[in-house]
Amino acid sequence: MSQLSFDADLLPRLEALYRTAEILRRRRIVRESLAAAPGERILDVGCGPGFYVADLLEDVGPSGSIVGVDRSPQMLGAARQRNEAKANASFLEGEATELPVEEGSFDAALCVQVLEYVPDTVAALTAMRRALRPGGRLLVWDVDWSTLSLHSTDPALTARVLEAWDGHLTHPTLPRTLATQLRAAGFEHVEADGHSFSTIEYEPGAFYASMITLMEDYVGGRGDFPPDELRAWSDDLQELGRRGEFFLALTQFCFTAR
Repeated sequence: MSQLSFDADLLPRLEALYRTAEILRRRRIVRESLAAAPGERILDVGCGPGFYVADLLEDVGPSGSIVGVDRSPQMLGAARQRNEAKANASFLEGEATELPVEEGSFDAALCVQVLEYVPDTVAALTAMRRALRPGGRLLVWDVDWSTLSLHSTDPALTARVLEAWDGHLTHPTLPRTLATQLRAAGFEHVEADGHSFSTIEYEPGAFYASMITLMEDYVGGRGDFPPDELRAWSDDLQELGRRGEFFLALTQFCFTAR
């Protein structure tokens, strides 16, 4: 089993995750950091089910427009449905490294937790730079998965699970080199802010509980762990939650550039 497949099976989980408090916080930070203005034309690279498009349409207003690009037909279908009432939103199927848009046609672009799945990061960043007008703004959000701190009664097993989880993407620690790669792609005025997301509560349906379930399913699908071992790992975390001893923290990074 390789990377996560952003298909019809994963779509319901993403729809639920995008409504959790943690992702709502992230969406707010992204929106504030991008600072889209009325009349601007914005490109969302790896738009997924279209939540950021919906948010940003409020900022650019009827005189602006948003174009979402994604490689997954299932995600694009959900994005179109979510924004079907907006004439100034459009969606295109394509790769981050070969964006199907005109050169120099956007005021700003965003790419949220997408590049960690793209093998050639610089190629994708270069494609985004070409899509931007001179002085255009870019926002990239990605996660350093090595910062994931998770309390359990079996630290050795947890370390093995997290190591296997790293297989769900190409670049588990992308933020460490992202500034260098942004500059290599021709961007300037590169800045980065780290945002800690943490919880001491295990609440079914909340972001981190859902993420642990996703981790269990992905790692189990790799065939590296006996099912009972993974179930014991998950049960342990839930028990810690019931006892008020749960802890999980993760650092995510917001990069901006011109």
